[in-house]
Amino acid sequence: MKYKFVVVDDHPLFRGALKLALSASKKNVEIVEVGDLENAKRLIQDATDIDLVLLDLSLNGVGGLTGLIALRAIQPAVPIAIVSATDDAVTIRAALALGASGFIPKSSGPETIQNAVQTILDGGVWSPLRPDDEVELDPELVELIRSMRRLTPQQGRVLGMMADGMLNKQIAHELNVSEATVKAHVSAVLFKLGVESRTQAVIRLARFKEDVQP
Repeated sequence: MKYKFVVVDDHPLFRGALKLALSASKKNVEIVEVGDLENAKRLIQDATDIDLVLLDLSLNGVGGLTGLIALRAIQPAVPIAIVSATDDAVTIRAALALGASGFIPKSSGPETIQNAVQTILDGGVWSPLRPDDEVELDPELVELIRSMRRLTPQQGRVLGMMADGMLNKQIAHELNVSEATVKAHVSAVLFKLGVESRTQAVIRLARFKEDVQP
């Protein structure tokens, strides 16, 4: 069976190291390297044969978990594993709560990476945390994650475009829908996030940009 992995990281040396680890575990594998989130979005949107995305948390100034949120909105069926040097327990819990299929610290050795990837390909979720690691997320963050999970993929994309400063007309053109449809999506996003304006919605999304801890 042939596998296709997408490695999204802005450090060429780490992409190369991860590629070696992935290639060593699978004989028939295609690995696509992407250095920034925008190209990752375009690639994932157009591809239908991706088995796993391995995503860094910090990409050219786009920090935190916003990259995970954006890519899951585009292709919710494609599993995404976070591969990051920021591997505190709160960040790991938040990433998994937002739908990541795994969290692999960058300090992991090749065998750990291979085991994690195989677990995800088998339909499981991989985490470096032990079952007895008790981590409590900030209640406000928990509620925000629940709100984000209530968004449909299209609503998630609209929220991301709102965060990029796009107007309804621009969003409609990008998604190939009517402005009325975009307005309906915006209204649904505001309702599900419990806010009254686009600005407030973008501020809530920005909660995931850097450190998810309070």
